[in-house]
Amino acid sequence: MRIRTDDEVYRVDAVWLGPPKATFPWRARYVAWLIGIPAFFVVLGIERWAGWGFGFFSTAWAFVATIVITRLLTAKISHERPLGTVVAMAGRELNTPRERTTGTGGAVSASRVRVRAERPLPKHRRRRQYQHHGAVTQGTPRARRSRGHAARAGR
Repeated sequence: MRIRTDDEVYRVDAVWLGPPKATFPWRARYVAWLIGIPAFFVVLGIERWAGWGFGFFSTAWAFVATIVITRLLTAKISHERPLGTVVAMAGRELNTPRERTTGTGGAVSASRVRVRAERPLPKHRRRRQYQHHGAVTQGTPRARRSRGHAARAGR
């Protein structure tokens, strides 16, 4: 025994073929008209904002762009996912909280780190610099001997 579902009822699209006895050569759902007409005006507005003049070719390209946009959007819409659900989902997707990638601060801060314009010299170069400039070499830092080493030297 085969159980039939009611999917065939929903597969029938609510389609407007045009005025009586003068139908369009294409099938377009009501949802497509609901999306396509405002999309056409939005595309025309974007063309004017971009500085394109109003003419035959600019309007033709707007019409082509509207068809592409409408087909992309209506591909996401079906009887199981109506237009209102898709719009609500897009709104929630745009307004959802995102993970923060930057830190919000903490106990450690680099605000008190001094930054010098010149790199500091290594220790062995600092000693040579004092000797070359005629400074008193008696005050230059020397390696200190540990007491254990001095005790061994006295033996």
